[in-house]
Amino acid sequence: MTISPRREFFRKLALFGGLAALSSAVRVKAQTVSNAKLADFAGGTILGQDITCDNGMPAFLACPAGSGPFPTVILMHERYGLVQHTRDQAMRCARDGYAVMAPNFFFRHPDQAALNAGNARYDLTDPESVELINAALAALTRHAAADLTKVVVAGYCQTGRHPLVFAAEVPISAAVVWYGAAARREWEVNRLQPKALDDVIAALRCPVFAAFGEADHIISIDDVQRLRNRLEGHHKSYDIHLYAGAPHGWLNDTMPGRYRKPQAEAGWAAQQRFLSKVFAGGFEAGRVSWRFEGDSGTDYDFSRNVRLE
Repeated sequence: MTISPRREFFRKLALFGGLAALSSAVRVKAQTVSNAKLADFAGGTILGQDITCDNGMPAFLACPAGSGPFPTVILMHERYGLVQHTRDQAMRCARDGYAVMAPNFFFRHPDQAALNAGNARYDLTDPESVELINAALAALTRHAAADLTKVVVAGYCQTGRHPLVFAAEVPISAAVVWYGAAARREWEVNRLQPKALDDVIAALRCPVFAAFGEADHIISIDDVQRLRNRLEGHHKSYDIHLYAGAPHGWLNDTMPGRYRKPQAEAGWAAQQRFLSKVFAGGFEAGRVSWRFEGDSGTDYDFSRNVRLE
């Protein structure tokens, strides 16, 4: 029997690791988080627990109660680290039928409180992001609820590029990007980003979902079009959405100045349709699927976009 590259990768990961951080069992810190059994998943229950990977990286794990296994989502966070918003997103994604791990990818920062408040920054390098996503997946080999033959990596804002970076190196089912991976600085080659983003895109082996906002002060419509054009230039499948009036961070309902409920609900629904298509085999090998949906004004002027809190 032929073993798929994805299945073979995770078989080896579970047996051997590849880094010292991946080779041991996960230490469970708490069986539940605030008695995290929420009876709001189709009349059922969502289970949540805090775990610590063997490399010391904390993570929040959420999944539907039941035998599973469920398609797996590695949920990356914004620049603030593993805050309540990311935990809420993990629970929401679990309600959609996924086993979700939300690690603290910035756990090595010495001042977590300052990071969470937005008063400090952790510069995650591309190689470190691959290391830590691998550590998260190795942790999930200990959890029967997670189907590691069906893996999605989702990034937001600062971490938006990292699903693409990981997918260029490791076979996964899909990469999901929310208002990231497209700004001018993402195309630079430097210590944090040693490989050109265009080369990363060329190496992708899975479809990409991306959501952006017209009013984003970091990512312009030209930037979104550049990402779209490079995906097309390398014959990669994508589903990209640009939402009218949405500023940077518009999915984050803990930041009232940024949150846009209609756009957030529409974007989440579009993401779920995309993932349903992925796991239904809708992206056929050897075929390319391009879908772009945008809504912006004829008087659009990127210079008028401002940061909102």
